[in-house]
Amino acid sequence: MKPTGQNRRAGRPDGATRSARAWLVPAGLLLLGLIPVLAGAVRLTELTGGAPVTERNARFFDSPVPVVLHVVGATVYSLLGAFQFVPALRGRRRWHRIAGGILFPAGLVAAVSGLWMALFYVLPPSDGALLLVLRLLFGGGMALSLVLGVRAVLRRNIAAHGAWMTRAYAIGLGAGTQALILIGPELLSSPPDTTLRAILMGAGWSINLLVAEVLIRRRNRARVAPPTSRAPVAA
Repeated sequence: MKPTGQNRRAGRPDGATRSARAWLVPAGLLLLGLIPVLAGAVRLTELTGGAPVTERNARFFDSPVPVVLHVVGATVYSLLGAFQFVPALRGRRRWHRIAGGILFPAGLVAAVSGLWMALFYVLPPSDGALLLVLRLLFGGGMALSLVLGVRAVLRRNIAAHGAWMTRAYAIGLGAGTQALILIGPELLSSPPDTTLRAILMGAGWSINLLVAEVLIRRRNRARVAPPTSRAPVAA
């Protein structure tokens, strides 16, 4: 007995459903990226709106260029980068190349300016030596991943290119995950000390990288998996 069209539709998602599912991951990434984007917008408003100088923001008023570059670079990188995870867009070479030509310098600006601030800004009271080391480690890892990603695509190694760019994006989106982790203690009016805060911040980057590695492995398995043959349908 042949399956009817209704049965086939019931057992397999239609085009609209598949299209909606394809947007779930980019939509989640956009929402996650909006957290640091909004925080960056607040920071720029402080700098341009004449906000009072405090112990927490004095370093930004003393040297505004790095933080402005960081906010702009990170905003473009986190929001535009989410669309690289839309299968329909990623398959369009022209779109992918144009977006990549914007994402690489934006991501590099975000990473390098973040490293500059970590090295040369005065540490705020909530930070410490451990968080400084973590920022240098992950910021350097993001910049290195971007460079290795470009190197891989120039060598026509598309799999390595996608892997390194995914890792770079995971690190770049770490601020969003960190905000979600730290919001609990903040709401409970029990902010963590410098050591615990550094550990929680490091956990945000690590969680993102772990998810990225799972995604990379799934992609690699899909590339090497043999095509499945369809079983004949009984008459």
